[in-house]
Amino acid sequence: MPTAVIAGGGVAGLASALALSGAGYRIVVLEREAPPPAGPATEAAGRWRRSLVPQSSHSHTLTSLGVRLLRAHAPEVLRAALAAGAPLLDLTVARPPGTPDGAREGDDLVALGCRRTTLELLLYRAVCAVPDVTVRHGQAVGGLELSPAGDRVRAAVTGAGERVPADVVVDATGRAALSRGWLRAAGVPVADDRISPSGLTGFTRFYRLLGDRWPGPLGRGNAAGDIWGHYAGVLHPGDDGTFSIALGVLPGDRAMAELRSEGGFTAVARATPGLEHWLDPEVSVPLSPVHAITSPPNALRGTAMPHQRPVAGLFPVGDAACVTNPLFGRGMSLALAHAFRLAALLTAHEDVDIAQRRSFARMTRELFLPWYEQSAAADLARIARWRAAIDGTAPPRSAGPPGAGPPTSEEIGAAARQDGLVWDALTRMLMTLTTPAEMLRTEGFTARVRAAAVPLDRAGEPARADLLRLLAGARGASV
Repeated sequence: MPTAVIAGGGVAGLASALALSGAGYRIVVLEREAPPPAGPATEAAGRWRRSLVPQSSHSHTLTSLGVRLLRAHAPEVLRAALAAGAPLLDLTVARPPGTPDGAREGDDLVALGCRRTTLELLLYRAVCAVPDVTVRHGQAVGGLELSPAGDRVRAAVTGAGERVPADVVVDATGRAALSRGWLRAAGVPVADDRISPSGLTGFTRFYRLLGDRWPGPLGRGNAAGDIWGHYAGVLHPGDDGTFSIALGVLPGDRAMAELRSEGGFTAVARATPGLEHWLDPEVSVPLSPVHAITSPPNALRGTAMPHQRPVAGLFPVGDAACVTNPLFGRGMSLALAHAFRLAALLTAHEDVDIAQRRSFARMTRELFLPWYEQSAAADLARIARWRAAIDGTAPPRSAGPPGAGPPTSEEIGAAARQDGLVWDALTRMLMTLTTPAEMLRTEGFTARVRAAAVPLDRAGEPARADLLRLLAGARGASV
């Protein structure tokens, strides 16, 4: 039986272990951190601190693609999540009335409301139950042993110098993408990455509902709130009666730094349309302090692309291949998709050789390139819009005459609020079921967006000056 060493025991690494075990591999997962706590899943997840995975303490929702993949490949994980109180969120409740004939049915349009630590814990327990998987904690891959020609993996080498023979090494080290350093150390040239700013500092706090009913609607189907003209304020339901609120601003926006405090965070969250009722003291109680993170840039890793000099048997998966802004919530779903596509490729092409590695690179580009480009473009537009709001200048306008080129994200968002076909196509793209290009190719899509010709309704959005006054008034408060 061939052996796969997986570097990293996060979502991408665990998904890879589950997928490759089903493809006939003996699996060794090397994970730097200690095992998760024992006990009931929701209670243990609340105590699990992932110091090397800073995004684990922030808002997450599993998109429709991720739900589809769990149903197909890991139904036991989905069942366990539902048993832990993670709701399946019917996105069609947000569809505008009068969906035109021809719009597809929405049975696939669901998301899973679940804290990342809970979903990761359930994946971990599912992986540990597989006979041919070994998870070794407190260990990490520090390098590779390659063939004399430098074109094939022979073993992973731990940071302590232990040689672990491997037919396949999966880099699931997340945003660090450590295989770049392993290749350089082995004398293999490393292809350049594509990088674009994400322009987001996020603040997240978790809460528990005191009752069984939600105090307000989820206007986005899987979330309340919105990405506004100068900040983001979004609420995500989670498992076991929990929910999280995420507030996002531009990095370096010192005037909004008070969001790090509990009082400042609460003041802005309560002023954000759609969130206020959830924060009534008789409705919910806080479960955590305010967690802050500055998102890394969008990155398409050259080591995972076809222009990288191939090393047979080395496969960067998930964030080690591509990072996109977490504001879009696609990371976990894309990691699952990447892992199961890798397993399918290795099953179809059993020889661990250069041809197999080239096929993986093409598959990786096909999977990630549309999302990298969409995230990079959307972030640049949002950064410019938020910067104009901060500086008090006119918002940027799209180049060219009206109606030229594809519709903008703001035009699509405005049209989706009144046209069911546009909503359906947009939601499928946001839920990672179809690519941005496929959305634009939906029959009648562009014409219906143009016909709507209405500005995006920003009714109720708090002005930046009002938020700054709230933050100043909340300084020193604890809520």
